[in-house]
Amino acid sequence: MQTRILSTKDSNTIAVAAEIIKSNGLVAIPTETVYGLGANGLSEEAVAKIFVAKGRPQDNPLILHVAQPRDIERFCRDIPKAAYALADAFWPGPLTMVLPVHPCVPKCTTAGLPTVGVRCPDNDVTRQIIALAGVPIAAPSANISGKPSTTTAEHVLHDHDGKLDLIVDGGPCRVGVESTIVDLTEARPRLLRPGGITPEQLIAVLGDLVVDKAVTAQIDKDEVVKAPGMKYKHYAPQSDVIIVSGSREKAAEYIHRHYKENDRVLCFEEELPLYSDCKPLAYGREGDVSTLSAGLFAALRELDDPGIGIVYARCPEGGGVAYAVQNRLKKAAAFRIVNAEVEV
Repeated sequence: MQTRILSTKDSNTIAVAAEIIKSNGLVAIPTETVYGLGANGLSEEAVAKIFVAKGRPQDNPLILHVAQPRDIERFCRDIPKAAYALADAFWPGPLTMVLPVHPCVPKCTTAGLPTVGVRCPDNDVTRQIIALAGVPIAAPSANISGKPSTTTAEHVLHDHDGKLDLIVDGGPCRVGVESTIVDLTEARPRLLRPGGITPEQLIAVLGDLVVDKAVTAQIDKDEVVKAPGMKYKHYAPQSDVIIVSGSREKAAEYIHRHYKENDRVLCFEEELPLYSDCKPLAYGREGDVSTLSAGLFAALRELDDPGIGIVYARCPEGGGVAYAVQNRLKKAAAFRIVNAEVEV
């Protein structure tokens, strides 16, 4: 198969992409978060191709992308008022809601669960593709399973050249980390994955929020999960990643003590002078967390090199979008964290 690339600026792109989706092909779609590996979410044949292309475990559910907020009524049932309130506040946008699934959605899309994740992406071209195709697009992040996510068309081509029918090139993704996922099927709303919509924003609408343990720690491989990104090691380069917390000075002292020739340092732009002899790579500015979320996966992909020993990573602190960056880095590190204030 030859993988085509068409720009969102090309007048034919929407029609070509929609036809491929209707024909059960694979299309990489741009969103505000990351690029998705898209297929007809109502077709078992099409969805199976996603799992094969990604090497994705079959018990990892997919997210349905819809063209407009009210489309959730086509693919979900028993929709609570909270879902409509969140849709009014944040859709189109980087928020996925887990809701009871309608019988029209095949079990391969939901990993056999009675629930489904659904979102309306903040990308005009992608929503037009969904609308023209007439079906929801099931789309996990368009990376090889477990590897850093794709935030440019070039990333997608690197991972899937020859495995996809089409890549829709919409340029670099604005948010840079996957959507926030909130489960609305329990008595209290539950955060399953942080993202571009922050816990603080969710609480402002919902009045309540429980944080799932998968957000802050590695969960058992046998646990049943309702959303992507909860169960397995994710976003990781080939090398081991170790997060080094603590003050700038203490972290630099720790890293310099343990640094070996083939290691690398992933840090904030403000910290580059501290690691001038350690081949540092900055993924954004600590003073502007949005640059960290936008730059994280591109940096992790640059570090995806078998010749690298250990990647020592600096992670932002606090809430808001920083909470999502923390989650992705901790997943990439398999929750290996060193506190430089106490470790030697």
